[in-house]
Amino acid sequence: MSIVRIFIVFIVCGVTSMGFNAAAQQCHQLASLKLPDTKIVMAESVQAGAFTWPGDSTPIGPPVDFKTLPAFCRVTAVAKPTSDSEIKFEVWMPESKWNGKFEGTGNGGWLGAIIYPALAEGLRRGYAVANTDTGHVSGVMDASWTLGHPEKIVDFGYRAVHLMTVQAEAIVTAFYKRSPAYSYWNGCSSGGKQGLKEAQRFPEDYNGIVAGAPANYWTHLTAATVWLGLQALNREGSYIPKEKFSLIHKAAVESCDSVGGIRDGVIDNPKKCHFDPKVLQCQGSDAPNCLTAAQVETARKVYAPATAPHGTQFFPGFEPGSELGWGFLCITAGRTH
Repeated sequence: MSIVRIFIVFIVCGVTSMGFNAAAQQCHQLASLKLPDTKIVMAESVQAGAFTWPGDSTPIGPPVDFKTLPAFCRVTAVAKPTSDSEIKFEVWMPESKWNGKFEGTGNGGWLGAIIYPALAEGLRRGYAVANTDTGHVSGVMDASWTLGHPEKIVDFGYRAVHLMTVQAEAIVTAFYKRSPAYSYWNGCSSGGKQGLKEAQRFPEDYNGIVAGAPANYWTHLTAATVWLGLQALNREGSYIPKEKFSLIHKAAVESCDSVGGIRDGVIDNPKKCHFDPKVLQCQGSDAPNCLTAAQVETARKVYAPATAPHGTQFFPGFEPGSELGWGFLCITAGRTH
């Protein structure tokens, strides 16, 4: 009876029941795995606490202590579904105590890079986890790579995440000798948008999707940023120094804190808040504790919906209380994107 039980546990748990040497050997064997339109670049076993941020990449994401990570199998790969595609992705798989699940993780903005903290967090929780650069190399606010590269735009739009998911699950299955019991998506901002796109185009990819703060309706969202630049920043001195965002935020909260009936330092219902930044307009020259007339108009435009020339709204304005998040808008001097 005991022999049968041991045999069954070995089959169900796969690498979970193996020692480090056996798991490491199985990891290295993934280098020869054949996948459609995809090449395995590296398959290496990383001992507990031994991972270091690759020297050819810029640290992106929240600080993380990689020394706390368990031993894992790290696979790097590149998918080339078109002649102008180069979708890099990584798959990390715990070499013991795998929870039997797969987690796909997202990016932010226009970012083209592997987010190692996202991989580390999923791994620490026992997941086999993957992340992709979405098919290009760029910073969060850099979209210059899109010019003349329609296939890379498609990769960024949906193809990279889908291919990463399909190929990563194949890699996970090859390593553990069984498919993940459940697959989940976890992303915020652009990663939230990626999750919604997965649900829309490839609903079979994931059993559950966490789409945090999704940058939804991408075309209208980015067009609204252009609209804001054209409408709000076409006057001398219209840029708002980022140091004044907290000034505007404090005034907005003070103006609308009691709208919901309770003063708690939070705007409970921004839609009922009719804050006018004109209350901050300087009585004399520009100063750190006030807004110039041009800056007041810029703030008003941020709150206002973006509209087409014929008056149709194509994106809502930013609500009062959002001021501390205006840093990514092109309303601060020195921004070039």
